[in-house]
Amino acid sequence: MATPVFEEFDPVSGCECPGCVQWRREGAHSPAGRFGGHPAARRAALVVAAAASALLGAGHPAAALTVSHAPHRPGVPADPEPDTPQGAKAPLHGPGGTPAKSGSPADAPKITRTDIINRAKIWVAAHVPYSMDSYWSDGYRQDCSGYVSMAWGLPGNEWTGSLDQYGVKISKDELQAGDMLLFHNPDNPEKGSHVVIFGGWTDYTHTHYTAYEQTPPHTRRQSTPYTYWSNSDRYVPYRYKGVTESTAGANPASATKAQPFPGAAYFGPGADNDYVTQLGRMLIARGAGTYYTQGPGPRWSDADRRATQAFQQAQGWTGANADGLPGPRTWELLTSGKGKNIPVAGAGTTTREPASHGVPGYPGRNLFRPGEDNVYVTQLGRQLVKKGFGAFYTNPPGPRWDESDRRAVEAFQRSQGWRGGAADGYPGPETWRRLFS
Repeated sequence: MATPVFEEFDPVSGCECPGCVQWRREGAHSPAGRFGGHPAARRAALVVAAAASALLGAGHPAAALTVSHAPHRPGVPADPEPDTPQGAKAPLHGPGGTPAKSGSPADAPKITRTDIINRAKIWVAAHVPYSMDSYWSDGYRQDCSGYVSMAWGLPGNEWTGSLDQYGVKISKDELQAGDMLLFHNPDNPEKGSHVVIFGGWTDYTHTHYTAYEQTPPHTRRQSTPYTYWSNSDRYVPYRYKGVTESTAGANPASATKAQPFPGAAYFGPGADNDYVTQLGRMLIARGAGTYYTQGPGPRWSDADRRATQAFQQAQGWTGANADGLPGPRTWELLTSGKGKNIPVAGAGTTTREPASHGVPGYPGRNLFRPGEDNVYVTQLGRQLVKKGFGAFYTNPPGPRWDESDRRAVEAFQRSQGWRGGAADGYPGPETWRRLFS
């Protein structure tokens, strides 16, 4: 299975962890910039001082205040603990959504470790934006606790104050992929807490592990010091009560029984339905995450076609059997967890089709996105004007991609009879081929 590239965050000047942000905020409003006057400010200072002293083994609180982070790997900049505000418990899709089925944490839904990690990878591949108020298409809140709720397949959105009820405390030596590391701060539960999914150790010394976490600006997967960058002594390992051991080497799919094929009419250009979303998620779980720059969603796109084709080719199929459109056999393999995963090209790399996709001159879709500035955007715009779609340009086409380019491309795509995701305004290889033929 393709492994998503680590999203490394560059350190910024001044620590931005919740404790330090609170320190600066309260210190700025206290007399002479000190923690005096307001009781909450004095308590915050004492808590930080005590925690730092305990961590360093220092006897004098003042000395401990100069260092507020856990030690980290030499040569690797410390990544401050993110400011991760979270929402309260909520049903799927938010307060207006369907209430979770009645039950208790003791009745936690069963799920394998492989499924937990594969579910976590879906958000990583989709770069789900961080939000304590928004809910992703699967119904889970886009904050750290909603992410763990999603990965564990819980019936609703939990928060750091309730996730522990779905797990049992374990030791560091017992940690396995799919467990969680939880820090719940009762003094500041909304902003002073965080939780991550443990993805496995990255070295034999067990000083670093792969963390799957929902953190600003979006979901990420990266090597992290045990137990975390800051407040490290407060993160507690938990194992989900409903986890079941999967057979080694088993294909990562949550379904064990094939689902009925809905029909070819639900897939292809113009299709817009929940089966397209389900297809995309299953493909990502089988190694196709690199084909999606966003989503997957209900509108059929070229990413769905290329991901489907990659899965079909992984089965050894060619020609019409690998046309990128799911048929009954493709659907059966995906929903049952059978067949071969999309292979990884090599260590540290991911599987991608060539940028041209066999279309001469096509540079790849990543060059046509908001903020892109290159000669291919100019070339595209001039060709659109030549083809009769210049009405969308108030100025001559230039190298910076903007809404004029997108609307002109969309109009051209619609002129080809395409609808839905096939006419999204972003040039794929077929759009390029027809436009320049």
